[in-house]
Amino acid sequence: MRIISFNANGLRSATTKGFFDWFKTQNADVLCVQETKAQEHQLSGPEFLPDGYRAFFRDAITKKGYSGVAIYAKREPDEVRTALGWAPFDDEGRYIEARFGNLSVVSFYIPSGSSGDLRQGFKFEVMQWLKPILDQWLASGRDYVLCGDWNIVRSRLDIKNWTSNQKNSGCLPPERDWLNGMCADDSGWVDAYRALNAEGQDYTWWSNRGAARANDVGWRIDYQFATPSLRAKLRGCSILKDPRFSDHAPFTVDYDV
Repeated sequence: MRIISFNANGLRSATTKGFFDWFKTQNADVLCVQETKAQEHQLSGPEFLPDGYRAFFRDAITKKGYSGVAIYAKREPDEVRTALGWAPFDDEGRYIEARFGNLSVVSFYIPSGSSGDLRQGFKFEVMQWLKPILDQWLASGRDYVLCGDWNIVRSRLDIKNWTSNQKNSGCLPPERDWLNGMCADDSGWVDAYRALNAEGQDYTWWSNRGAARANDVGWRIDYQFATPSLRAKLRGCSILKDPRFSDHAPFTVDYDV
């Protein structure tokens, strides 16, 4: 099973840059998109729906052209969920889950706090509220793959400029402690990339400032977190730095399921 996670930073923009042309060549089973930055009716044209796929969306209702998540699937899901029960999070279009038998694939877009204290405070609220939900999923007996942009790095290996970013959102110690706490031991969530590349130093996002991408001054903030039941089924992964469809790179993981 091939699952791709991609923060499009505007799916209409990524489409004009050839994203779906590339995607059609990937033989993916599921695509999880973050930051569609559109309403569902704006993504209904054939250019946004590759042959053989079904698309499901959760738009932001707080403001148009903001946030939004989607799942594209080859197989019809048994169920699609788009709310976790807390309006401040749900209404920003940050969660969608497709269920296939005992497997759930989730597209998550965790808030960024880089715009200031107000949004950083909201990010911390989301983290605190989300933890028991993630713990419940982990203990549920279902297989989960949590895809998406989590806007947090885990370690020095996941960011080019570690020291200078210690006081910046996405690399704050409490954020890292929360994310690393999810993956704390063999019974925790499995970071697919890190499980396959123990010492890897690949990034999934680069600032648009300067020549960050050309110089590979990046952050690894896009993940696929799997339940421990899927650890032995990880077969490989890749991050597509070029061509450039967004300020993020598509992240692909193959599972033997």
